[in-house]
Amino acid sequence: MRQRRTHLRTAVTAAVALGIGLSAVPAQARTPTRPPAPGIENCTATACHFDLPPGTYDVRVTLGGDLASSTAIAGETRRALLPETAAPAGGRTVRGFTVNVRTPEGEPLGAQGTPGLDLTLGGTAPALAGIRVTPARHARQILLVGDSTVCDQPGDPYSGWGQRLPQYLREGLSVANYADSGESTVSYLGNPLLWDAVRPLIRRGDLVLIQLAHNDKTTDGPAYRANLEALVAGVRERGGEPVLVTPVVRRWFNTDGTLDNDTALLVNGLGVDHPAVIRSVAADRDVPLIDLTARTKELVESLGVEGSKALYLYNEKRDNTHTSVHGATVYADLVREELLNLRLVPKGSVRVE
Repeated sequence: MRQRRTHLRTAVTAAVALGIGLSAVPAQARTPTRPPAPGIENCTATACHFDLPPGTYDVRVTLGGDLASSTAIAGETRRALLPETAAPAGGRTVRGFTVNVRTPEGEPLGAQGTPGLDLTLGGTAPALAGIRVTPARHARQILLVGDSTVCDQPGDPYSGWGQRLPQYLREGLSVANYADSGESTVSYLGNPLLWDAVRPLIRRGDLVLIQLAHNDKTTDGPAYRANLEALVAGVRERGGEPVLVTPVVRRWFNTDGTLDNDTALLVNGLGVDHPAVIRSVAADRDVPLIDLTARTKELVESLGVEGSKALYLYNEKRDNTHTSVHGATVYADLVREELLNLRLVPKGSVRVE
């Protein structure tokens, strides 16, 4: 003990002689300072750009100005991130959402997009008073596996329901949309840039919504079932929770105003009833099921031949399969309802306004 004290006194004496202070090192010197969270300086009146690497980010916005305002926010490849939100004259409204930033930023086999996070301000009277972007520490993911009716469509007038879903979710729950146009269960599993790339991204507790049917036109029944089961097993092996989603209907009416035909209800040329197979796999494998076929059939029939045109690209493309922005928004809301009905997400994580 005496020897250790002698060494300590010697060290102190040497430090004083060299002019080295032994006082506590300031906290800022011990711990590297974090750069400030990106904010309003990265925005114009209509858009924001943040030079950020791929990842998941929480975005907290303060909306409002001297006049009454109403602001909506989209981002990346035309994703709806915040629904139109009002703030009174002179008042402020704070909202948050979580956004997935990746490359390619839209469809996995589509264009690379622009690096970083891009947001667009819209609404009838947009007013952004403040914004803060930080890495999301504990966000839960909803990953989407699907086709052109689900994907982040790159341009008007097309829109997929997965592209419109994020606006219904609060901060802490992100949508990572890996749906891709033209994909079937066969092509999604077979392309290394699709399932092989998505599967490693699944974390324990993540939801993976799977809607593939529109393009399985030549897939026989046993192969279609096996492909769905392979996707389910792959999600579970990663600790995620698979959710099977039956396809949205095609707007193809019978003369009596119903959709009870093979084209509308996704029965392929081999007689494979895709929604029925999906329902069967969900029951046999104890997988949560969002029966979007049944929900969209009920809605389209209730609107009728004329009223349902607005849901699809009928007026623009004479297209009775792909949805308009309005239709994709309506169908995303149906998915939101089912996520709550099945208790796959807590009520507090979903917007109701």
